Amino acid sequence: QGQFVESGGGLVQPGESLRLSCAVSGSIFRLYGMGWFRQAPGKQREFVAVITRGGSTNYADSVKDRFTISRDNAKSTVYLQMNSLKPEDTAVYYCNAPRGDYEHFYGSWGQGTQVTVSS
Repeated sequence: QGQFVESGGGLVQPGESLRLSCAVSGSIFRLYGMGWFRQAPGKQREFVAVITRGGSTNYADSVKDRFTISRDNAKSTVYLQMNSLKPEDTAVYYCNAPRGDYEHFYGSWGQGTQVTVSS
């Protein structure tokens, strides 16, 4: 399995950008695709983006064309570039290695990183 350490969150105004990082330890990064997920207050955790080992990507409709997921295999790190942020993007963001249904995961959850979009 592995551990996930998310970073890069913060407080930004609508329209601004942030870049999240997730450092992954253990073999999980090498073995599986990696994804970003988020949980807003009072809501269930939801899928944001995923990248396969080969670099193919998939995004939630709500973030498509604004967010970009990438991975650095040499650093065992996955990134999420978030542009044109909106208040509805406010959430705690987590990374993990999802199974095919995006509802079950190969790893345990880290602490996440808080993203707050507010004017």
